[in-house]
Amino acid sequence: MVEHHTVLARQAVDALIGDSSGFYIDGTFGRGGHARLILERLSEKGRLLVIDKDPEAIAVARRDFIDDKRIIIQQGSFAEIASYANALGKVGGVQGVLLDLGVSSPQLDDAGRGFSFLKDGPLDMRMNPEQGLSARQWLAAAGEEEIANVIYKYGEERFSRRMARAIVRYRAEHEIRSTLQLAEIITDANPAWEKHKHPATRVFQAIRIHINNELGDLETALDQVLEVLAINGRMVIISFHSLEDRIVKRFIQAKVKGDDYPVSVPVMHAQLKPRLKSRGKALKVEAEEIARNSRARSAVMRVAEKIA
Repeated sequence: MVEHHTVLARQAVDALIGDSSGFYIDGTFGRGGHARLILERLSEKGRLLVIDKDPEAIAVARRDFIDDKRIIIQQGSFAEIASYANALGKVGGVQGVLLDLGVSSPQLDDAGRGFSFLKDGPLDMRMNPEQGLSARQWLAAAGEEEIANVIYKYGEERFSRRMARAIVRYRAEHEIRSTLQLAEIITDANPAWEKHKHPATRVFQAIRIHINNELGDLETALDQVLEVLAINGRMVIISFHSLEDRIVKRFIQAKVKGDDYPVSVPVMHAQLKPRLKSRGKALKVEAEEIARNSRARSAVMRVAEKIA
């Protein structure tokens, strides 16, 4: 099993923490890499709400932080962050929110979770195995066009229709139950293998994003994050996929710009009612961290501060 490395750990926490006595939210607990660093920076008055869909991640949080009164643990999606903050009376009073998007190394490395095309396991892919359709169930029921659209939209795979056709043809005679089954179907249907990339990479990514509604949850969460933040509170978001980063980038740009007036209308920037201030440029992982953890190579971190 690959050791779990928290990506951009120090940089994210440095950007997040402004008040050691503040209230913070880690919307993607994972295995607690960021949460541990945040708690190191908090005083006895500081508080940290950690959220994760994955029951295994929540079990780790409850085991490792059972005696720390500063931490509040919530199983669920960060797409419900406003509801969780509201229950704690913290809407408009959160000093920082951290989202570390995508799948974690422990999820990838556990063959039983079905995220990896490198190990044989049940074709599941759910962040929370207790909710929603598994990848196996979805592939058994979805139409060819729907499968092709998911692969193209979320995997940016140019051979999506060819791959969807291969899946439907195969399932007409055999149920697709395992990760290696699906990987073999996609590999055989892929006419142009990319150097240093498994032929099924984009397909597994696309199905995982679809099954877990990852982009939909992100879009839902961003407006909520803005509302729960206090003035001068910060959002710190780490993306691993261009589609995720595009959503984050456009959201920040829109809130930095403010109201959308025609170019011909002469207004001061303040009159546009901007709500965010971007804190520096997008930060990418340095070569030293990539050498330790190759999965970090696509990570991009964006930071914005609420101003209104």
